[in-house]
Amino acid sequence: MGSRISRFIYYSGVVLMLFAVQQAASKAGGFVGRLFTYKNIDPQDLFAFISVHHLVQALIALLIMVACKKLYNITFGFKLGKARKGLSYVLVFTGVMVVYALISYVIGYYLGVIEPLNFPLSPRNVLGTLGFQLLLSGPSEEIMFRAIPISILLLAFGKSIDLKWGISLETIIAAFLFSIAHIKWSLSPFELSFDFYQLVYAFVLGVVYGKVYQKTESIFYPMLMHSMSNVTYVGIGYLFAINI
Repeated sequence: MGSRISRFIYYSGVVLMLFAVQQAASKAGGFVGRLFTYKNIDPQDLFAFISVHHLVQALIALLIMVACKKLYNITFGFKLGKARKGLSYVLVFTGVMVVYALISYVIGYYLGVIEPLNFPLSPRNVLGTLGFQLLLSGPSEEIMFRAIPISILLLAFGKSIDLKWGISLETIIAAFLFSIAHIKWSLSPFELSFDFYQLVYAFVLGVVYGKVYQKTESIFYPMLMHSMSNVTYVGIGYLFAINI
């Protein structure tokens, strides 16, 4: 009984540590991002700040990976892994996301619930936002919210803990941390806000990305899937926004 309690406390401590590191990295990215002004390159504040934020977050994640590599010899999936399986996952997932985005926007369009954009669809805004989604969102978030937590949880557990449908406990925990990372909060002044649909959406996709990460033994395919998901959804949204 005592050993079970000790393991539970140890595992809980690891999860809390991961949560603290992810939140600190995100806050650090926001702090550095706010040191600069972007009015000349991004007047509507659509992509420049968030790009700096994700670059800083990625840098912190890479530094953590270098330290863990030296201490525990963790590779974090920086290899091609099972390439054929990985590429098939990317292609199928991208197709599913295109269909999902089209259905969502078509329904929203005919129900009249799609909100008009509050910024012009200028070439700079379109290229800037889509460029961020394609090049930075996937790599930064997947190394911080997939490769690091799943690898460290595997180290803590000593092995992968399978649940159902080929999904592991470490993938579920990483997806949960990824989901709550979408909660906006501050202490001074105290603020807390979130979109419940976004939390569920992030959790579900987090489970998918985590499963692919473990099945392919590579973080590159979740990166591609994440980026393609974001750029597809945003890009198709722009097409519908033109007709509102």
